[in-house]
Amino acid sequence: MRQLLVFAERDDAEEVAETLGEWFPELGVPRVVRETLAGEDDAEDAQWLVIVEGLDGAHLARVDALVEERDGWREGE
Repeated sequence: MRQLLVFAERDDAEEVAETLGEWFPELGVPRVVRETLAGEDDAEDAQWLVIVEGLDGAHLARVDALVEERDGWREGE
């Protein structure tokens, strides 16, 4: 199942992606992408997403704690 980790700051997203790559090397380093909020024209309103695939439920609590440390949140798809 794909997980989207959402952050306001690019640095936070990149650091979390790097950490997850170290924690779960079998998954590789997750992708970091920029997503503009619907209806927003201002680039300042863009969110940064870390896209993670292949995590099982046992790891989600650890991922959630990491994401919350960086003022982000997780959305499952």
